[in-house]
Amino acid sequence: MSGPGWRPTAALVRAVGLGGALLLAAVLLRRVDLVVLAAPLLLGAVLGLAGRPYAAPALAIRIPADALLEGGRAELAATVTAADRIDVAVVELPLPAGLTPDSGAAVVRAVPVGPGVPVPVPLSVRATRWGRHPVGPAVLRATGAYGLLSWPPVRTEVASVTTWPLRDGFGASDTVPRAEGLVGGHRSRLPGEGGELAGVRPFAVGDRLRRVNWRVTARTGALHVTSTYSDRDTEVLLVLDSTQDLGRPPENSLDTGVRAAAAVAEHYLRAGDRVALVDLARPYRSVPARNGRSHLVRLLDVLVDARALRSDTPGPTVTDVVAPAAADALVVLLSPLATASSLTAVAALARSGRSVVAVDTLPDGLRPDPRGDWTELAFRLWRLRRDADLGRLAELGVPVVPWRGAGSLDAVLRDAGRAARTAR
Repeated sequence: MSGPGWRPTAALVRAVGLGGALLLAAVLLRRVDLVVLAAPLLLGAVLGLAGRPYAAPALAIRIPADALLEGGRAELAATVTAADRIDVAVVELPLPAGLTPDSGAAVVRAVPVGPGVPVPVPLSVRATRWGRHPVGPAVLRATGAYGLLSWPPVRTEVASVTTWPLRDGFGASDTVPRAEGLVGGHRSRLPGEGGELAGVRPFAVGDRLRRVNWRVTARTGALHVTSTYSDRDTEVLLVLDSTQDLGRPPENSLDTGVRAAAAVAEHYLRAGDRVALVDLARPYRSVPARNGRSHLVRLLDVLVDARALRSDTPGPTVTDVVAPAAADALVVLLSPLATASSLTAVAALARSGRSVVAVDTLPDGLRPDPRGDWTELAFRLWRLRRDADLGRLAELGVPVVPWRGAGSLDAVLRDAGRAARTAR
């Protein structure tokens, strides 16, 4: 009898069945030549089963503990272990759409397994899209006794690989229109401790001696000090409109918005600013303004769960969502601006008195699915109406800029900074 789980294969059934039939025919027909034909089949089956495995094989899957970046590579590994020798262990590792084999690596591998020796089966993959990707279950199909016995498929648990939406670098020379914190890396409109020269003024009580400008003091005969602008931080509020998703991955509006939000958040957090995040489709998962590396991880953890959701139940308004943000916060709205509700949200943000920048995430090559003879005409009319609506937003003082990666917001932030420094 075979051990628990090990079952005869078709090869064993053929060898025993054909060998037994030939041996029976040799006895009935009294033909020695049939014995010669049956002997190799039966002898091979006996010798093969003599070294048969008894213990069950085991399969485990190992995934990287750290999150990947889009375009990054990682090494997945399935480990096969068995107490007895296994001739061939076939391991299949299904991959989701967001992960692809790197350099033509096969997702199905066949390896021999020695007794008590773990055998790793590596698979190099590349992350092509952000999100939480389920990997597996990995499947093991084992055969032993020279292919005469097989073990039923062994499956592992489904593992998850997280890919962060950090692909496009972002940089801005004029980073914030209004710096309003106590300390930070941006020039404030107020004098104070900083690195940018504001001017020279007469000495006042409380000025530090290291600020004394001795050249001007010697020339005028009165004590003068060099004044500077204070360096302060600010609050940046990212508003992601995931209630609508236009286009097809990886160039759809939601993917562009998520990648842009991640890039902007990383840039400002590296500068020491405080960043908050609000997902209009999931306002209950909003992230309050914080700073630091750990806060970036928290923001990315929320962004990877972004999905296009539409609900008939009215949720909180944009005004309610941004109410906790600071009065001088920079609000960056990332939206395809394709519906009246999104345009109304931008107008509401503009009326809040904060500096608002609308990032247009609509794909450049967006085309409608053919639904009739009037599809193309209807699409052109919609684009014309949308362009007119964006023009009205500009009249309200809300700049609308398409996302183009690094430097996308330079011009609009520079203009917003000049407007903020203008006396009202």
